[in-house]
Amino acid sequence: MDDLLKPASIVRRTQKDAGTGFLQELVIRESSNGAEPESQLLQHKTPASLEDALEIVRHEPDYESLISVLGFLSRHETPESHLPTIKLPGPLSAQLVQVLVSDIVPNYWPLLTEDIHQGKNSGLKLLLYCLSSITGVNAILVRLRALVQEAKSEAAAKTKRPDISLNLGVLLDLLSRVLQGDGWVLEAWRLARSGTAEPARVRPRVQEIVSTLGSGRIISLAAEAEEVAKANNSSKRVDDDIWPANSLQYTQWVGRNLVRLVWSDLGPDETRLASDLFAKALRLGHSDALIKQLLSDLLLNKQAGAHKLGNLLGNLPQTEQRKVLYSVLKLFSADHLDGLGRCETAESKPLISAVAGAINAILDSDGNGRRHLLEWLTGSSGAGLGDGVGIRRAVMAVISQNRDDLVAVLEKSLSQFGDQLYIKHSPALQQEAHAQILLLSAGYVHRNSPIKLSFLLRSSAWLNTISNRLGAPHQRARFLGMVVGEALSGLVDNSDKRLNFKMEETDQEEGRWYKELTAVSDELASLDPLFEARPEIPSRRRQGPQKPAKRPAPQPPQTGFIIEELSDGEAPEEDDVIPYAKPDSDAEDSDDDPTLVRRDKPKAPVYIRDLIKYLRDTDSYDHQKLALTTAPSLIRRKADYGTEVLEHAEELASLLVGLSDRFEMEDFDDLRAQGMIAIIVAKPEKMGQWFAKTFFDGDYSISQRASILVVLGLSARELAGRETSDYAAMAAFPSKTLPERVEKLYLSHNPSQSNSSSSSLKPLPPNAIDNIASSLASSFLAPLAATAADAATGPDVLKLSTFASRLEEKQRQEQEQEQTSSNPKIKYKSRHPQNKPRLRAIPNTTAHLIATSFFSPLTARFQAALHASSSLPRRSRAILFHPSLLALYLKTLALLIHAAGPSTLSLPQMTAELWRLLLSTSVRAAAVGDLYVTRAVLLGFVALLDVNEDRMREVCMELGREVVEAQEWVASVFGGLRGGDEGGEEEQVKMLAAGVLVRLREGVEKYRLVLVGDLIGF
Repeated sequence: MDDLLKPASIVRRTQKDAGTGFLQELVIRESSNGAEPESQLLQHKTPASLEDALEIVRHEPDYESLISVLGFLSRHETPESHLPTIKLPGPLSAQLVQVLVSDIVPNYWPLLTEDIHQGKNSGLKLLLYCLSSITGVNAILVRLRALVQEAKSEAAAKTKRPDISLNLGVLLDLLSRVLQGDGWVLEAWRLARSGTAEPARVRPRVQEIVSTLGSGRIISLAAEAEEVAKANNSSKRVDDDIWPANSLQYTQWVGRNLVRLVWSDLGPDETRLASDLFAKALRLGHSDALIKQLLSDLLLNKQAGAHKLGNLLGNLPQTEQRKVLYSVLKLFSADHLDGLGRCETAESKPLISAVAGAINAILDSDGNGRRHLLEWLTGSSGAGLGDGVGIRRAVMAVISQNRDDLVAVLEKSLSQFGDQLYIKHSPALQQEAHAQILLLSAGYVHRNSPIKLSFLLRSSAWLNTISNRLGAPHQRARFLGMVVGEALSGLVDNSDKRLNFKMEETDQEEGRWYKELTAVSDELASLDPLFEARPEIPSRRRQGPQKPAKRPAPQPPQTGFIIEELSDGEAPEEDDVIPYAKPDSDAEDSDDDPTLVRRDKPKAPVYIRDLIKYLRDTDSYDHQKLALTTAPSLIRRKADYGTEVLEHAEELASLLVGLSDRFEMEDFDDLRAQGMIAIIVAKPEKMGQWFAKTFFDGDYSISQRASILVVLGLSARELAGRETSDYAAMAAFPSKTLPERVEKLYLSHNPSQSNSSSSSLKPLPPNAIDNIASSLASSFLAPLAATAADAATGPDVLKLSTFASRLEEKQRQEQEQEQTSSNPKIKYKSRHPQNKPRLRAIPNTTAHLIATSFFSPLTARFQAALHASSSLPRRSRAILFHPSLLALYLKTLALLIHAAGPSTLSLPQMTAELWRLLLSTSVRAAAVGDLYVTRAVLLGFVALLDVNEDRMREVCMELGREVVEAQEWVASVFGGLRGGDEGGEEEQVKMLAAGVLVRLREGVEKYRLVLVGDLIGF
C-alpha cells in the first residue's frame, strides 16, 4: 500500500512562514496546463534581483527556470560598471557562485553539456560565463579540494562511493571549460578595476588574480583530483583532456594570456600586473617554454613591438631579469644560431646581426640588462657554455655600442683567462668560450681604440697570462694560450716582433679560425631574417592503439574449373617435376580467422624522410613498429651515402628520445636505444654534443635522460672499437660482402658466423652500463687479488712450478743474455729497469673525438649546473641529483674516459675534470648513505686509475691535493661499511673501495716526495 501512495507535491516552508499554522489554504491558479499550486510558482518565477535568483537556485529549479536564472545573471549589470553583478566581488555573488558550483553543476551537468549546440544562449555557455571569474575559479578549487579529501578519507576506511569520482570528473571538465580562452586574464583585470577607483580595494583583487593563476595551486589540485578520479572510477574512464592538470599546457595558457594582456595598451598598473604574473609563472617548472612563447609572440613577428617585451622585463626583480635574459640568449642560440656551426658561411652574418638587433631592442628600456650581459660574458660559468660562437658574436655586437662596456669585457676576460686557478679548475669547454670572447673583444677594442689595446698588451697582466698559459699542465690550455698570444700580438706588434710559437697546432684549421675572430665585426640589423616561419609538428590528441580492421573474406572467382584434392596414393609419378619450396610462415597469416589477415601492411621505409614520417605517426602501431625495427640499419646504411642523415640527424634524435611506448611493444627500449646509437655512430662529432646538451636542457623524464646516458656510453665504446653492434653488419651494402656460397667456404668452420642474420640480433640488456662497469671493476680488482694471493702463499722461492714453465723461463733468460752481450745500451737498461724508454704520444683521432664531443660537454655542463645549483629550479635540481640518474651519469663518464684510453692527448685534462667532479661537495653529499652513488664514484676512480696506470707520477704532480683527498675519502668509505654479507651489495662496494684505496696508497707511497711540495699546509 505504501507504494501506491505518492505525494502530489512538496511544500517547503521559509522562516517567515514559521509562525503560521500547519494547515494552510492552497490557492489554485488556472493555467493552460491545468491547476498549479502556489508552492511551485517559485520555480517558474522570473528573477528580478540577485536575491530572487539565489532563492530559485537553492530550491532545485527545473531546467527552464535554471536557464532563465542564468540568463538573468549574465545580463544583470550595475549602473556604474556596466558589468554583470555576479562577476563582481560581493557577498551575494559569492553565494550564487557557490550554489552553482556545489548544487547546480553536479545535478544538471549532463543536460547542460547536451545543450551546447544551441548558440550563445545555451545553458552551458551561460553557466560558463557566470563562473568565468576569480570567484568562480576559487569556488571550483575549494569544491575539488573537499572532494579529494573526502575520497582520501574513504580510501583509508576502505569504502568507495562512485559519486565522488563522477563529481570530480564533472568539476575537472568544468574547470577546463571555464579557463579556456586567451583573454581570460585581461577580463579578470577589467573586473578587478570595475566598480571602484580606490587603489586600496583594487590591489587585493589584483593580488588574488596573481596568487590564484600564477601559483601551482590549480595544477596541483587538478592533477590530484584527476588521479583520484581515475583510481576510484574503473567503469568509466575520466576524460584525458584535462589540460589544467598538465603543467606544460597550463604554462602555455598563462603565456598566451600574458601576450593578450601586454598587447592591450597597458598602463603602469597593468604592466606591473603582467610582470608579477610573469614572475610567478616562471616558477611553474617550464620557464623556457613560457619565455619562448612570449619571445615568439611579442618579438619574432612583423607586427610585434620589442618595447612591450622590454617593459614586461623591466618590472621584474633583478634575479628574474637575469634568468629571463639568459633564457632568451639560450633560445636564440638553440633556434637560430647553433645550426651555423662556426659561422663561416655567407648567410651567418645577417642572422647574427638580426639576433643582435633583437637583443638590443629588448634591452632599450631595461637599464640593468647590459650589466647582466657583462656578467654573462665574463662570468665563470657563463658565455653560453656548449653553444656555438654565433650567440657570443651577437652579444658582443650589442656590447660594442658602448665603449666603456667593451673595454670592461676585455680587461675582465684577460684577467680571468690568465688566472692560474681558472686554468687549473675550469673545464676545457668553458675556457674555449672565454677565449672566443677575449679575441672578439680585442678585435672591437682595436678598431675603436688601438692605443688602449697596446697599453693592455704592454702590462704585466698580459705577460702573466701568456706565461701561466704556457706553463699549464694541460695541452688544451696551452693551445688556447698560444692562439690568443699570436692573435693579439698580430694586432699590435710589427711583423718582426709578433709572437710566433711555430707550433703545428696553431697553424692548422682550428688555430687559424681562432685567430680570425679578431677580425669579426657584427652590426645591429633589422629582425627580418628571424621572421621566417619555422615548421612545427602538429600536436595530436592521444588515442588508443588501432587494431587491424576486419575485412570480409575474399570470395573465390566463379570459373568452370573443378579443383580436386588428390590423396597421397593418387599423386603423379613424374620424377622430373620439381615442386615449389614451402613459403615462409607469416605470423599474421597464422590466425585461425582468415578475416583478420591484413593484406595492406605498410612497407618498410627506405629513405630517412619516410622514417621520420613513420616516427611521427604515433597513432599507428604498424608505422611505429616498422620505424623502430628499421631505424638502426637504415641510419647506419645511409650514414656515408648522401646527406640525408646529416640533415635530419637532430630531428631523428629528438623523435627517438621523446618516443613513448604506447603500444607496449616487445624490445621497445632496445630498438629505440639502437636507433639513437646509430645516429651517434653515424655523426659522432655533431650528435655527441647534441645528446649531451639534451640531457641537461631537454624537458624529459628521468628514464629518458637515463637512456641518453646509456646511448652515449655504448656508442663511445663502439667508436673506440671495444664493442661491435650486430646492426653494423646488417647495414653493410651487398657490394661489401661476399656471395652466400663463397662466404660459406670461408665461414664453414665457424657455424656461429655462417648463420649470422637478422634473427641473431641480441637485444641490449636493461642494465648494459652496469654490466660493463662491473666487468671494469672485476678487471681492476683481479691483479690486486692475485698479488694478495701470492703474498699469502709465501715467498716466490718456495713456490712450485711446472717443467714447461721453468724451461720457458730459462730460454727467455738466455735470449736476454745474448742481446745484452751484443748491445751495451740494453745491458745498461737491464741494470736499471726503472729507466724505461719513453714512448712518443701518437694522436688518436677516436680518443680526441670522445674527449671533445662526449666527455667534455657532459662534465662542463654538470659543473656549470653545480655553480648555478642555487638558482636552479627545484624540479631541475631534483632530476639532476636523483640518485639513480647521478650514479648512471658518473658510470657513463667512467666508461667514456676508459674508452678514450691512455693514448689520448687530452687525458690530463679529462683526468683533472673527472677527478675534481668526483670530489665535489654535491657528489660526495649525494653518496652519503647511498650505496648506488658510492659505487658509481668508486667506479669513476677505478677508471681514472686504470687509464693513468703509466702516468701516476704526473697525476701526483698535477693533482697532489686531490689524490690525498681522494685517499682520505675512500678510506672513510671503507671504514664506514660493515660488509660481511658475502655477495651482497655492501660487500661488493667495500671490496671496490679496498681496491681503490690500495692503488691510491701505492701511488702516494711511491711518489711521496712529489707530493710533499704540493701538500705543505694541506
